[in-house]
Amino acid sequence: MSQSQAGQLQNYSVDQVAGAFVLCMGAIASLLLVVWQSKCHCKCNLCYIFQCERRPPSEDEMKGLKDQFKKTQKKEDKILEKEDEILDKVDDEKLMLKGQKEKEKEKEVIDLDDIA
Repeated sequence: MSQSQAGQLQNYSVDQVAGAFVLCMGAIASLLLVVWQSKCHCKCNLCYIFQCERRPPSEDEMKGLKDQFKKTQKKEDKILEKEDEILDKVDDEKLMLKGQKEKEKEKEVIDLDDIA
């Protein structure tokens, strides 16, 4: 490497620069999302243009969240019960088919013994 090329950057294409920019913005956005969704009191001052403030949910909001959680839990329980019923039916059908195949094999063995 010669001395004239020591401090020179490589030539990058537009899509490489765009990809790097998107990765950096995605990392910053994900950090802001984690801070924003936390239940602690926080303020975000972005470039002195606007300020955002996040406070913990009030008791009314917490009650609403608990009710919403209970509703989704009930729905999940119903779905899991239906899934178990379907799986039980499928298992029963598999056992019946397996039993029929075994009977057919026994008949074939008996038929072969009759022939011999």
